[in-house]
Amino acid sequence: MIEQTPIPRLMRAAVCEGGPGGRVVVREVPVPVPGPGEVLLRVDRAGLNRHDLFVLDRADDTVRGLVLGSDAVGEVVACSPGVDDAMLGRSVIVNPCLGWSDPARPPLVPEVLGDPRPGTLAEYVALPWENVVPAPAHLKPDEAAGLGLAAMTAYRALFSQGGVADGTRVLITGAGGGVAGLAITLAHAAGAWVATTSRSTRALEHAAALGADAGVLDAADWSAELGAVDVVLDSVGAPAFPRALRALRPGGRLVSFGATVGALTALDLRDLFFRQVSVTGSSMASAPEFAAMLAFVERHRIRPPVGAVHDLDDVETALADLRDGASLGKVVVRITRTATEEKR
Repeated sequence: MIEQTPIPRLMRAAVCEGGPGGRVVVREVPVPVPGPGEVLLRVDRAGLNRHDLFVLDRADDTVRGLVLGSDAVGEVVACSPGVDDAMLGRSVIVNPCLGWSDPARPPLVPEVLGDPRPGTLAEYVALPWENVVPAPAHLKPDEAAGLGLAAMTAYRALFSQGGVADGTRVLITGAGGGVAGLAITLAHAAGAWVATTSRSTRALEHAAALGADAGVLDAADWSAELGAVDVVLDSVGAPAFPRALRALRPGGRLVSFGATVGALTALDLRDLFFRQVSVTGSSMASAPEFAAMLAFVERHRIRPPVGAVHDLDDVETALADLRDGASLGKVVVRITRTATEEKR
């Protein structure tokens, strides 16, 4: 292993205890050793995702001892033999989706950092060299840590699966969600007309600040309020899905990328075939789409909305913040502190 600086033997990490309640604790664990084709990243900031809550909520022995976290920004501090040591010292962002190289050939279940492989809520993480790339230069560490899983999911759902382009009328449900917020921002930058829904007027106001052209409460008649749309992106699931279908124009497209409120729903199939709409699923994204997302973010100078930043020792509060939706925007965990921050 080629090291930039001496690597400690132990590190602090947020570890899932397993068992009822899915408790997470911060404790010392061994620093991982990068395997063939891997690098070791010293983590600066890590972004939280609902995926972390799904892992915790499994609350069984399969997650006991697992380091949580999928997103991160940081510095490459070691390389395994065969990896170009020019990567040493580079500040990078993590592509959390492993082993997906062809956008047209998605894996059955895309593997991400944080389950079953140890994740990014730690001082160090080892991962394949191709999964670290330079972060957009205009972003602060907190903002860059808010991209990753959410932004790549939003990008694929909008553009690869939804075909959103300049002038498309797109409806994005669940305005308070992390992926939804980034989808609103990306769609607005692409020139789409963007509408969104939420249970909360506060979330709709936040969406308007991100570029949404219209917003309606969940209880409203979406079609009457907004008119027909070309594309719907839905992550709410069961309670939103039938209305999302009816909100589409004939020949429109519905992209499902989550089921936050429920996964099982009943449909009137006549809403599909008479109106000839298309329904497709989307989950995460391939490496080329991750690269395209970063280029899009840099080209349009997009800044991901960050709702809250917590220290690693306060990770339980950070996860509760994510679960409750108390912060609009991404929840970020600060792993390392600069000398200036230490004096504050």
